[in-house]
Amino acid sequence: MKPFSDVVVVGGGPCGSFSALKLAKLGVDVNVFEEHSEIGVPSHCAGHLSIKGLKLLGLYPLPAGIVENTFYGAVFHSPKGKRFSVRFSSPVTCVVNRVLFDRYIAGIAEDAGAHYLFNSRVTSLIIENGWVKGVVVRHNAKTEKRFPTKIVIDAEGISSRILRQTGLSTLNRHMLVNAVQAEVENVKDLETDIVEVFLGKDYAPGFYAWLIPKLDGRAKVGLATKTGKPKELLQRLMFKHPAASKKLRAAKICKISFHPITLGGPIPKSYSNGFLAVGDAASQVKPSTGGGVIFGMTCADIAAKIVHEALQRNDLSSQFLSAYQKRCSETLGFDVNVMLRIRKTIDAMSDDKIDDAIAFCTKLGLDKVIDKVEDIDFQGRSLLRILRNPKMLVALFYFLALHLSANP
Repeated sequence: MKPFSDVVVVGGGPCGSFSALKLAKLGVDVNVFEEHSEIGVPSHCAGHLSIKGLKLLGLYPLPAGIVENTFYGAVFHSPKGKRFSVRFSSPVTCVVNRVLFDRYIAGIAEDAGAHYLFNSRVTSLIIENGWVKGVVVRHNAKTEKRFPTKIVIDAEGISSRILRQTGLSTLNRHMLVNAVQAEVENVKDLETDIVEVFLGKDYAPGFYAWLIPKLDGRAKVGLATKTGKPKELLQRLMFKHPAASKKLRAAKICKISFHPITLGGPIPKSYSNGFLAVGDAASQVKPSTGGGVIFGMTCADIAAKIVHEALQRNDLSSQFLSAYQKRCSETLGFDVNVMLRIRKTIDAMSDDKIDDAIAFCTKLGLDKVIDKVEDIDFQGRSLLRILRNPKMLVALFYFLALHLSANP
């Protein structure tokens, strides 16, 4: 690895590697520093991704072995066991092996010319007169070395440790949930072509639980919560939830991991002189579902284009790099605002009202309306399209009434 590169990327996750890939394809010299010994380890995320989102990024179909299953829709279970299902005519999502997925993105980035250095933790930024000029890297937990660069792309993840050194505001800690993700075997009565979602404050307060079948007979089950201990809540879900327990009571947990999820929407400013933040570090995550891979990689693509243009102009100033924030906001802003409102509305609803809402959706036949949705990533735009249907307008007024009654 060269001691100097035009761009340093902190973190070899999908967002860091995707920005490195796009820059390398544009002929930019990129160094990627990954603190772990290999890409994708440890893995925390379930890896449930939209197929359309992957296609828009130019990543679908994926190589054999990465995709663990594809899904035609979802079933939503209320706290008391009522259900509302949506099924599409073709697969809309897939679940990937996150270790293999991350390694695939890093591999094609390396093939394009990006340089990776493992066991290399970026301990600090080199900042001179308000400008980021490089990074200090500790290799193999031993010696530290300075790596000068023209610009740093921070893809370190949710810790935001490097981001804080720039003085930028980090993600909204009040909008964090703590997640547990487990792989289980011996699950009963799985619908292998559909994802299941479980709601209820007794099981996942402030978020929801999920069950994602794999084709090998196993499944991924998890939840996130604003309060309580995730592992204890997972046990309660598996043994007490009226719908989940029928499938999971006899299941055996093979492996388990824990991680926080940010639901507050993108940070207000993700750039400074010689510096950009992408992915979880910039809180580029869907507030409704907690999915960050597609949103983060979309912004990583934007970051690469802005950085390439900045290098060509020899202008790495905060003023020029502000175009990154602007383009990300133009791409995600409307949808994020809608999703934030959805998140706040659901959080304010009692379990009884969630039960009533799911029963209402089933009675109104909204499954036949929602199955016309073309994009599950950009949910604000999708909502606008389906609101043309009279049933959706009825549902909107119903949910507004529920929201107002919960917030008198």
